[in-house]
Amino acid sequence: MVDVWVPYGKTEICARIPTRNYLGNIEPKEKQGVKDPKAEVARALAEPIGAKRLGELVKPSNKIAMVVNDHTRSTPSHLIVPSILEELSKVGIPDSNITIIFGTGTHRPPKPEEQKAILGEGLLQRIRIVSHDYKAKDLAYLGRTKSHLNKVYVDKVFAEADFRVLTNSIELHYFAGYGGGRKSVLPAVAGEETIQHNHAMILHPKAKTGVLEGNPVHEDMVEAAKLAKADFIVNAVTNSKNDVVKAVAGDLDQAFYEGVKLVDEMYKVPIERRADIVVVSSGGHPHDIDLYQAEKGVENALDAVKRGGVIIWAAECPDGHGNEIFYEWMTKFKDPKEMEAEIKRRFRLGAHKAYYLARALQRVQIILVSTLPDYYAVGTFRLRTARALNDALRDAFDIVGRDARVWVMPHGNITLPVVQASE
Repeated sequence: MVDVWVPYGKTEICARIPTRNYLGNIEPKEKQGVKDPKAEVARALAEPIGAKRLGELVKPSNKIAMVVNDHTRSTPSHLIVPSILEELSKVGIPDSNITIIFGTGTHRPPKPEEQKAILGEGLLQRIRIVSHDYKAKDLAYLGRTKSHLNKVYVDKVFAEADFRVLTNSIELHYFAGYGGGRKSVLPAVAGEETIQHNHAMILHPKAKTGVLEGNPVHEDMVEAAKLAKADFIVNAVTNSKNDVVKAVAGDLDQAFYEGVKLVDEMYKVPIERRADIVVVSSGGHPHDIDLYQAEKGVENALDAVKRGGVIIWAAECPDGHGNEIFYEWMTKFKDPKEMEAEIKRRFRLGAHKAYYLARALQRVQIILVSTLPDYYAVGTFRLRTARALNDALRDAFDIVGRDARVWVMPHGNITLPVVQASE
């Protein structure tokens, strides 16, 4: 037997897999975090890509808006933000001229204790902090994107600033291609109508993980960020332990693409064959904070499992299903084709997760190991459930046979298996 531990919430759980069935782990090609992450962010700020240094771009009188990620992302904002503030302070910009905006997109605002965990208590007392409200009545209208005619509405505080800084992490994203960069505008500080229009393009064949060229979701996000005059980005690339491997700063496009190169090296993982069973953890907290966020792990695991196989999905989901539209669509629609028709007619935020999950369930069986009650997991989301990973493995072998081969993906939300062409 092989004992394989995978992240689950803020702890780990173990799967015991017969040696003859075990193909191995599909894991990121990890790079070690830098010894001094704060110094790495300072280095990136001192060596901006495609732009002048931040201190040369701003004036002491400027009002600065800085976007940071909310509680659903593991961005090292506590390292990035203080370094930016130091740079701004050096050129005479007072704290009173700076506003930090939690780029929540369609998520709930972070709670006080979550804000403290993201930024540190000192910053909360020092800088004005606001959370974006995508349904706010006073959003600023900036015009339409040219390629996809999206009406771009953004947070008023962000729009009215003299200079705008985006902070984020660059990682794989299952329909935008990658997170980071331009996503700190759309969806982070965008309005509901803008986000809906953008996310409705998920049906396009190029709207997929690790793809930027020809991806309409990405193209629209870039145009929106440029309409919003995003002036400077500071992004991190982290490993699965959330250690900073590299920081990039500077131009919206050039700095972002530099980070993308490193993400590809680390997280696109070649495999020789698909398995009958894939055990996938979404990666633990915060990736499995709810079913809505954790679903990314399933989408990536589909690239490693045979049609008709089984995905065993480990995701704690302490916040439940995470999105009412996700829940509503899984209740209302029974077939992905129905969802596709509705997305084309009237896309609603959260619907994309229902579409992806329903599509996955047509291809494989999914056994969920979670704290989510069976009433929801089985009754609404049509998943099988098990109390423990080993119970799920027993059920999976019953479904596909005792000779089934098994891959394990400990960090499913951030790992993209790439099957070699010779398969």
